[in-house]
Amino acid sequence: MLKSQRFKRAIKPKKTFPANDEEPLTTSRSKKSITVRAKPKPNLKVLLPTLESFFDNEKAAILSPDFFQIDALDLAPRLLGKFLRRDDVVLRITEVEAYRPNDTACHGRFGITARTAPVFGRGGHAYVYLCYGLHTMLNVVADKEGLGAAVLIRSCAPVMGLETIQQRRGQNTNKPVLLAGPGKVGQALGISTEWSNHPLYTPGGLEILDGPKPEKVLVGPRVGIEYASPEHVSALWRFAIADSPWISAPKSTLRPA
Repeated sequence: MLKSQRFKRAIKPKKTFPANDEEPLTTSRSKKSITVRAKPKPNLKVLLPTLESFFDNEKAAILSPDFFQIDALDLAPRLLGKFLRRDDVVLRITEVEAYRPNDTACHGRFGITARTAPVFGRGGHAYVYLCYGLHTMLNVVADKEGLGAAVLIRSCAPVMGLETIQQRRGQNTNKPVLLAGPGKVGQALGISTEWSNHPLYTPGGLEILDGPKPEKVLVGPRVGIEYASPEHVSALWRFAIADSPWISAPKSTLRPA
């Protein structure tokens, strides 16, 4: 009778993986290399369109006074995609809010005062005021003289003069936090209340220039007007360029127009 044969179980060596997950991983069975790489962070410059392609600094046309001689509710969406220019800084308007006569959220509700007089001026002038004594808010006066209507510039995207914008804002970034908010826009332009009543349709100083109309627009209620009457609090008088990251908070209240 043959002696029983003893068999030794072959012990396979344990697979080892390199510590760096960017190095190839190999297995003895497939002999194929698998590369695992960390997911790259989104690059804002890639996600954004080339804003310079929308704008030719030498050929850009200043909007005429007639452009602004309409109801603030009509003017607001028409301002989207237009350009603000002061010196070497050019911004593309991405978000606005309309304020109309007999609007309980409009400064015109106080009547003509030393502060609010510019908002009763001719359409196309600037109305600049301080919010909480800190933030410079730029408004574009709308409609005919004496009515008291304007459009608040809530957010913009940088087109030219990024370094100047960053210096004025005190932030070395090219992300939307740089210009997503009305006080940030005023600071980036380097304006003060002395610019109130400035004509935005004359060369030099602060100008509004023509630009392409956005393909899609978002609408929603205005921000920070809880003191107004219910019908004005809920009115859809806030407008923004759809798919643009250069929009202020809250974004959840905006819907396609």
